[in-house]
Amino acid sequence: MIKVELLLGVAAFALWVFCLVDAIGAPSDRIRNLPKVAWILLILFFPFVGSIAWLVAGRPDNGVSRRSPYERETPHFPEYDRPGRAAAVDPERDDAFLRQVRERAEAQRKAYEAQRRRDREREAGEP
Repeated sequence: MIKVELLLGVAAFALWVFCLVDAIGAPSDRIRNLPKVAWILLILFFPFVGSIAWLVAGRPDNGVSRRSPYERETPHFPEYDRPGRAAAVDPERDDAFLRQVRERAEAQRKAYEAQRRRDREREAGEP
């Protein structure tokens, strides 16, 4: 009887250590249902129940990573696409945004050139 209890105790301790190390090493953004610190505290203070809860409800999925609505399904430029990087969803809005950026850059360039011209004229007029 003592051997069975000892075996169960060792198994429970091994489960606790495994879950604690797994929770500490898991990336914070992939942990489910609770923040990482809450899971670690749950496992520390309630070893058996916390370990089982971690395995069932907290451990990150090893399957396909969930994509945000703004991530591309298939990358056009894989060297720039990585998990969590946002991409344009509506090409028309993307074109309008780029057009607006170009117009603003052109207006800033013209204002800069006008300021340089005024500065040169002021320097040329001073004795």
